[in-house]
Amino acid sequence: MTKQHIEALRDIIERRAGTILPGAANALTARVVEDLGFEALYLTGAGLTNMYLGVPDLGFMDLSQLVDHTMMIRGVTDLPVIVDADTGFGNAVNVHRSVKMLEMAGASAIQLEDQASPKRCGHFDGKQLIGAQEMAAKIRAATDARREGMLIMARTDARAGEGFQAALDRAALYEEAGADIIFFEAPQSMEEIAAIPKTIKAPLLLNIVVGGKTPTVSTAQAKDLGFSLLLYANAALQGALQGTQAALASLRDNGSIDEASGLLASFKERQRMVAKPQFDAMDETYASEQS
Repeated sequence: MTKQHIEALRDIIERRAGTILPGAANALTARVVEDLGFEALYLTGAGLTNMYLGVPDLGFMDLSQLVDHTMMIRGVTDLPVIVDADTGFGNAVNVHRSVKMLEMAGASAIQLEDQASPKRCGHFDGKQLIGAQEMAAKIRAATDARREGMLIMARTDARAGEGFQAALDRAALYEEAGADIIFFEAPQSMEEIAAIPKTIKAPLLLNIVVGGKTPTVSTAQAKDLGFSLLLYANAALQGALQGTQAALASLRDNGSIDEASGLLASFKERQRMVAKPQFDAMDETYASEQS
């Protein structure tokens, strides 16, 4: 595998242009992200847990499941893929192995957070943190483990439990430990959002959770403030959930459903999104070689 997707991500974060980063919880959504012209995607741990396991984002996903899904997504797109690796699945030694496995699976970057295990969604209450120095050691282990230049993103969840300044201090420590990107989770006002780039010099990600604790920021605002990435981790999942509920409710109530309902993608569009025309072309190519 070439490293072009890693270099492409590095170019994106260095622009500091508030580039939208959509979340994808499966390979089909990754295809949609690429088809719509986005420059990168985020394998969302919350989305994967919700969609694949049907449970809340409370630390139920394991490393082998995450590696499998990273490989599936890498198999259908050349876009940069940032993988949410939660707490790294253990201590610094575990993080070392997690990084190696996810890099081999095709991750362009991984995200590590400073919550204690089992973690919680960043916009849930009741989060517990590990010590700042322990998290810094995890970041150093991650940078030591990578072999192809995969980027390391460090997330702090300290805002909720320790306050804004303590979270800033942690972010600065993680930057010093070698994180390539800093993810300051759940700032609670525009004033807090604006203050983050004044302290942290590394490229920054801002997470917009629809219905969460952080005010919505436009791409233009994110760029003006100096953020590299504007994450919408589960907009696609929430849209898919609403669409599924609407289509199946119509089927239940009416006894049938078709493309004229406006609730379904067409059969043709479905096949286009899974690249069936390309597979048909390969079938013809290889069949002609046998004749």
